[in-house]
Amino acid sequence: MSKKKHHHGDLREALIMAGIEMLEDGGIEALSLRKCAAKAGVSHAAPAHHFNGLVSLKAAIIARCYHIFSETMLTHSRNAKAAPRSQLLAICEGYLAFCRAHEPLFQIMFQPKPEDLQQINPRILEELEKESTKAFIILQTACAPFAPVGAHEQGTEVMVWSLVHGYATLFARQPDGETPAGALPEFANILPELPLRK
Repeated sequence: MSKKKHHHGDLREALIMAGIEMLEDGGIEALSLRKCAAKAGVSHAAPAHHFNGLVSLKAAIIARCYHIFSETMLTHSRNAKAAPRSQLLAICEGYLAFCRAHEPLFQIMFQPKPEDLQQINPRILEELEKESTKAFIILQTACAPFAPVGAHEQGTEVMVWSLVHGYATLFARQPDGETPAGALPEFANILPELPLRK
């Protein structure tokens, strides 16, 4: 790849995509500014034009991961029937599909916030907040037609989020469908029937 190919507006994009590829191939341990620069075909000093250190590049990559995550859920939603349960199940299936296809990205997205949060470029931090919030709103919107579970107004979305995230985390690496408890049921068979709001 020519070192002249990525400059000005597309250098940032090239570094983010290089970082995503590295995460997919080798996990968080594989990620470094120097390696991203090499993969993008630019000098090791080039990332400094857009990222004030690895922590900011990671934040930009995670923001992009959330964007892809949201698009995966929305694609499943668009292909589903309009009925509330069909939409909720579709969003959950999109959630699981992203995890299965991009497990290393899924893991880094839901890691605890870094201690050096204050070192992240404020514009990148704002982008990360925007994209992660958008992903949650997609799930929240799919839960909105249903009556709250328990005594809390947000009980349904918290219950569904916990259920789908737990399912994704526990069973993403079970390609044969087997678990210590036996055959893995389809998610549709464990999502409870939820009453609609009156």
